[in-house]
Order: sequence, then structure tokens, then C-alpha cells
Amino acid sequence: MTTTASSSSPHGGGKQRVSYFYQPDVGHFYYGPSHPMKPHRIKMAHHLILSYGLYRKMECYRSHPASPNEMSAFHSEDYINFLAKVTPDNLRGYGNQMQRFNVGEYTDCPVFDGLYEFTQLYTGASLDGAVKLNRGDCDVAVNWSGGLHHAKKSEASGFCYVNDIVLAILELLKVHARVLYIDIDVHHGDGVEEAFYCTDRVMTFSLHKYGDFFPGTGHIRDTGAREGTGYSVNAPLTSGMTDDAYERIFKPVMDEIMRVFNPGAIVLQCGADSLTGDRLGCFNLSLKGHAECVRYTKSFNVPTLVLGGGGYTIRNVARCWAYETSVLLDTELPNEIPYNDYFEYYAPDFKLHLTPEQRENMNTEASLESVRVDLLTQLKQLKGAPSVQMSEVPPDFEVVKEDANAEKERQITKEDRDGEGMNDGGAGDDNRSGRGKTKDGKGERREHEAELAG
Repeated sequence: MTTTASSSSPHGGGKQRVSYFYQPDVGHFYYGPSHPMKPHRIKMAHHLILSYGLYRKMECYRSHPASPNEMSAFHSEDYINFLAKVTPDNLRGYGNQMQRFNVGEYTDCPVFDGLYEFTQLYTGASLDGAVKLNRGDCDVAVNWSGGLHHAKKSEASGFCYVNDIVLAILELLKVHARVLYIDIDVHHGDGVEEAFYCTDRVMTFSLHKYGDFFPGTGHIRDTGAREGTGYSVNAPLTSGMTDDAYERIFKPVMDEIMRVFNPGAIVLQCGADSLTGDRLGCFNLSLKGHAECVRYTKSFNVPTLVLGGGGYTIRNVARCWAYETSVLLDTELPNEIPYNDYFEYYAPDFKLHLTPEQRENMNTEASLESVRVDLLTQLKQLKGAPSVQMSEVPPDFEVVKEDANAEKERQITKEDRDGEGMNDGGAGDDNRSGRGKTKDGKGERREHEAELAG
């Protein structure tokens, strides 16, 4: 049996050049025995991509580890320095900093062996993809190890330490006047929204479970602030979302976003915890329903960085990202999973596709229509795509060389940069109101333990 990658999208588009970024060590890190985040899922997805032969149809790269300077383009230097130094062996000496940065055994972001190296690997791959897109060397760049959307400027959150998405968007903004961020993870993309909440150069579009669910943000009325008013687009949903229901929100809103915002580049976060049967998620999407968002986004023929994200039933995460790689490559895959190093994980049926659970969709026709109408109304009120005067394009991170004067200037301005700046994801930039507002720019605490229960 063969599953087709046909599209119902009205948009055109032929074969696109796809670049794939992977670091062999990224799947070897371990959050801990009871922690739901398993980097091993990235290696499982990679082996499915290999066994299906998809690697032959794209350019594959071993990405570079991100440097402290690269990660400090968004994160504070003291936070990155802390991540570089703390280990399971010395963490007792970092008690105050662990509390300040929301890291440690009493949080959902533990200190584990190789933590800093892990952040370097997944972040470097996202930056490499952004640079490839900026140079016009590919049409789609893929990094399944990236997409850690909860991390803040000076705080870990929701299993995320370094926000590779924000860093990749900053890289894309060197060339593109406008960047669209799309998030189909079951959790709200709060870290990315917060970072760009006050600018009209980045539009964020997140579809997520809202209400007594981590991270507690993403209300439909949180639409941006200052110059960014109207450019945060939130679709708050509830449990049981089906393929059809999801598509009825995603496609019309995407059409309107592309019409009014006209982005030069897209970043698509493909968190697989919105799939049926996820350990932490509560949606009921099939692989085909989830991948339809990837297919539809691809159909607009805009340079796109495709990232991973959440996903806690790891055999299904691997299935999802391998299948979505095939969608990006316009390639059909047999439903029978080919033999690979992790074949036994896919027992008992050893099939690629998932059957949604027999459960009620708590999103009613009326609630879905209300969300759709509200978001389309929000977008129609925008006055067209914002423009920005582009000066000389800044150099890629790979070729930046600081001379002595630049280093001196950096030291002089260090205090200013570590303090509150404009649109830097700090407390002063978080103008979200009511139920979506965060505390001091650090995110409203909603523990994952509630999702793990039952």
C-alpha cells in the first residue's frame, strides 16, 4: 500500500530544493528517566528518513554547533554563560542562578549531562538552515531537532533552554523584510510570540490548546502591542481537534495572512504533540492532517525553515517527521515501515500512519467558527504588508569578525544590552493583557505535571 502526497491546495509549485540539517550526536542526550522529552526521537526520525531513502532526494548537511555569541543575539550573556558552566556535578554551587533562570530539579528544565552541547547542536542546525535560505541555496531547510519555542531571553521553560526559532528568525530578518512564524504544536508558542510581540516585521500564528494547559498564554485577544498590534495571531482551541476541524481554521487564516502580510520567509514549527495519542497532548490529528499544514505552507512557494518541536510518544514523532519530510519532497511513501535500527518501536502493526482515537471533539462548530471569524477580522484590519528600509545586509554569523574597536564598543554597551531594550523579549515588551499576560516577561507558570496525570 502506498500513501500519496497529493495536495488539495489551490496554489501551484513544482519541485523545491530541500536541505536537511542533522547532527548525529543530537539524539544521544537524556533529560532523565521520568522526563517526557526524549531527544532519542530525533535519531529515530532520522533513521526512518534513511530507511525510506528520502536522503537521496535532498542535500544533507552536518550542522555546526552554535557559539555563545550566536546564541547571545537573543539570549542574555549571563544566561548563556550559566548554561555553559552548570553540570549535574556542580549544580549545588548555582542554586540562586538555577532559580533565576528556571533550571533544575524543581522545574521542567533539568540539568543533565551535555545540556549546553545539546543546545548548541539544535540551535546551530536552525541557524545553518536560515543562512542557506538567505543565500538562496535552497527553498526549504529542515531541522527536526529544532523548534524549542518556549525558551525566553533569560529563562528556560517547557523543556526548552535556547530558543533556536527566535535566533533563526533574527537571521532571516537580515535579508527579509517580513518573516511569518507558524506553530502547530499543541502548546502555545509563547517564547517566539513574546520576543516579537512589539514588531510588525514578524507575524506569529499559533494554533494550540488553551485553558488550564501549559504555558497558559495564547488568548485570542493577545494580538500584539505597539508597532506589532495585530501581528500576533492566536487560535485557542480545546481537546479533541480533528483533521477537518484543524484544516477549517488553518487554511483560511493562512490565506489571509499571506495576502495581507506577504512574508519573504516562513518558519514552520511542526510540534508532533498535536497528534493523536500523544503522551502530553490532547488533540486527535492524524499524520495526514498534521502534514496537510506542512503541505499547504509549502504550496505558497516562500523560502521556508521547517523545524520540530514537541512530541512525547516518540514512535509517533518519528513517523510524523519522516512523513512530513516526504511531503516536502513530493514523494510517496509505502505505509509499511522499512526495517531500520529502531524497527521494534513501531510494533505491533509496523505501519507509518496512525488511526485517530474514537473520542469526542470538544471544539464545537460554533466555537471553531467564532475563532475563524475573529482571526480573519483581525487580519482584515491590518493595513497591508509593512515595509522596512533595508540597508546593507548584515554578514552571516559564519563570517562575522569583530575588530578591536568593535570589541571595545561591545564592552561599553554590555550593560545596556543586558538591561531592558526595545523589542528584545524583556519584561517591558510584554504588553499582553488579561488572561494571556505573562509575569515580568517570563511566562505564566503552568506545570506539565497536570498533563502527565491520568
